[in-house]
Amino acid sequence: MDRSELAKFLRARREALQPEDVGLPRGPRRRTSGLRREEVAALSGVSADYYSRIEQQRGPVPSEQSLAAIAHGLHLSLEERDHVFRLAGHATGHRVSRGDHINAGLLRVFDRLSDTPAQIENVLGVTLRQTPPAVALLGDETSYTGLEGARVYRWFTLPSARSRLPEPDHAHHSRTLVARLAEVYAKTGRTSPAGELVTALLPHPEFVRLWDEHPVLGPYCEPKRILHPEAGELEVHGQTLLDPDQYQALLVFTAAPGTDSHDKLRLLSVLGPQHLPPPPAAPLPAPHTDPPLTSPGPRTQAHAP
Repeated sequence: MDRSELAKFLRARREALQPEDVGLPRGPRRRTSGLRREEVAALSGVSADYYSRIEQQRGPVPSEQSLAAIAHGLHLSLEERDHVFRLAGHATGHRVSRGDHINAGLLRVFDRLSDTPAQIENVLGVTLRQTPPAVALLGDETSYTGLEGARVYRWFTLPSARSRLPEPDHAHHSRTLVARLAEVYAKTGRTSPAGELVTALLPHPEFVRLWDEHPVLGPYCEPKRILHPEAGELEVHGQTLLDPDQYQALLVFTAAPGTDSHDKLRLLSVLGPQHLPPPPAAPLPAPHTDPPLTSPGPRTQAHAP
């Protein structure tokens, strides 16, 4: 670990960022050049003391998880994050394919959508960031860990995952999620995170039936009906902005002006997620008991998500 170079690099990136770059107010009495250490710590989800010790070349070697969080807080590019990992003595070779580091430009756009339902998710449907209105609309999708982080896994394994979509729409949503996983699997193969998801979902008969049908993605920005526990049914459109490498997508949810859904969406943006009760659970089909399939490979050609 090169403590001196790591400290200098983080300090330089912190001082180059302005509050407006990360969605923070500047304030009339601000004299600091760039961001304060405590601001970077808050953006990164680490303590101010922990971050300060890194810049002051003190304390233990930062973990990969902590460095990844700091890279997010500082809006580092993927190349800059890899540089930080190397300075700390960590490997970087496997990181690009995971898609868990948010593109810096995409993050700057996201930071300006604080009053709009928007979220960033990776190619496997793992939600990485949500605005408060998005949490109010869809629930907190960033709190899941492991396989449950992927929307397709929750959809087929957690009853609560279906509670915010009308039951008549479940079949179409199931097919869309399987088609999206199939195209990622076709690109990345059996040993990839997509392959791990496929293997984990094979005990579930609904997934297996759709997987064997080899569905292909349809319109990506089609309208979606959402059942909100307080506001009732809304129809929203999800507009998508892909990062240059298509590792993540920024989804922005809108409703047609003048509609009931538009008024409800504006109300949710004002209320915020703190007023929302947990979604009710709904029954799912029982898991399949037959032996798992041995060759789950789809026969579709990959298309850009």
